[in-house]
Amino acid sequence: MTEIDPALTLPDEASDADRERALRAGLADYELADDDLALLDGVDGGARLEAAARALPVLAVIGRPNVGKSTLVNRILGRREAVVEDKPGVTRDRVSYPAEWAGTHFTLVDTGGWEVDVAGIEARVAEQAEVAISLADAVLFVVDATVGTTNTDEQVVRLLRKAGKPVVLCANKVDGPAGEADAFALWSLGLGEPYPVSALHGRGTGDLLDAVLDALPEISEHGVLRPDGPRRVALVGRPNVGKSSLLNKVVGADRVVVHEVAGTTRDPVDELVELKGKPWIFVDTAGIRRRVHQTSGADFYASLRTQAAIEKAEVAVVLVDASVKMTEQDTRVITQVVEAGRALVIAYNKWDLMDEDRRPFLEREIEQDLVQVQWAPRVNVSARTGWHTDRLVPALERSLESWDTRISTGRLNAFLGELVAAHPHPVRGGKQPRILFATQASTRPPRFVIFTTGFLDPGYRRYIERRLRETFGFEGTPISISVRVREKRRR
Repeated sequence: MTEIDPALTLPDEASDADRERALRAGLADYELADDDLALLDGVDGGARLEAAARALPVLAVIGRPNVGKSTLVNRILGRREAVVEDKPGVTRDRVSYPAEWAGTHFTLVDTGGWEVDVAGIEARVAEQAEVAISLADAVLFVVDATVGTTNTDEQVVRLLRKAGKPVVLCANKVDGPAGEADAFALWSLGLGEPYPVSALHGRGTGDLLDAVLDALPEISEHGVLRPDGPRRVALVGRPNVGKSSLLNKVVGADRVVVHEVAGTTRDPVDELVELKGKPWIFVDTAGIRRRVHQTSGADFYASLRTQAAIEKAEVAVVLVDASVKMTEQDTRVITQVVEAGRALVIAYNKWDLMDEDRRPFLEREIEQDLVQVQWAPRVNVSARTGWHTDRLVPALERSLESWDTRISTGRLNAFLGELVAAHPHPVRGGKQPRILFATQASTRPPRFVIFTTGFLDPGYRRYIERRLRETFGFEGTPISISVRVREKRRR
């Protein structure tokens, strides 16, 4: 955590401490609640982020489209994580989830449906499924028992034999004893015993997972060992602004499906990468189209997962298409990040497509569009060519440093004392509220609590925030300022 050195702004550190003690003692004359006392005693209400996962065995879920892979993934996880809709081709990328069964932890990888001789976006999806097989320790091959073996299933079997990975065969959509005969017909695939399962109702999943644990090795050959403290970066924005292209460029490989069809990504996809000697976890998310209640089907659940990805991240990179005017959707995405309390970097993508004569006018438009978040660092990039993507990491580091910044209580109160002396709060109704004491309650993002004798006008709060940023920086992080009005104790 960054600690602001009071000596950088005030020469007398002792006077700050004396001021803090005097103001803190003065609060004894006011009615304070238990949470006030806890705050003043230094209890940090800031949330702590989860520790990074250790290296785990990897299980890839493979099959042709619409056999119930994502439904089975949700059943194994015990919660609705993967986007599911009653039509083929909903899942497109390979998406990893931490899973556990009988005390054993492993990484579960959901994939898009594998098909042979396809083109366009379906071909990109099939390629991601093949990559998932190559990076797995074992494979869970899902077949629709009600349909039986198809030519595509037989092609998948050849693919799995070539890969040489342990395979567990899942005969899905067996909802009762009557369907078990269809499941046992899958012995003909030559992959061993088919396990009859109903992913929708949970029937038979226990026996299936026992077989999965037998297939998974104790020591993973493909699990990623995530070192302590990689910062989580969410790539967010409206559809088709280049989030997946930027992730692929940063990773240096075609990690996610990219296509000119807007809304290609549906599940958040995270990837551990090393940039400038530091580990980062970049999370590609689904494009935020419009208000969640106005979406339906896969887009609805994708929007919910994007919101969850923002909340699990530490910093969000909001991508904006520089080739078109900023839209209400772009503004809503930025607001979503700020309201989640995450550090923020704004990246104007497709900058290389801009005409030289257009750029000065665009700069003025950007200043107007981003007037509410002038504190956010901005980078102009091209996800397609990689132009200026090297400027992304310094901007992320600046935002995260501000997100972690803590100001000492003595320095904060000295700052507010000078501010009030120079520009006191206006008199309202014959009374002028007085600031009694202030403290920084938490970081990530910085949250300040001010004890006063009366309500502070919203305009004066904005003035305090502006002066805080001018004095201490806070580039790239939202700031929260809350006011607690306290009355004097009755004698």
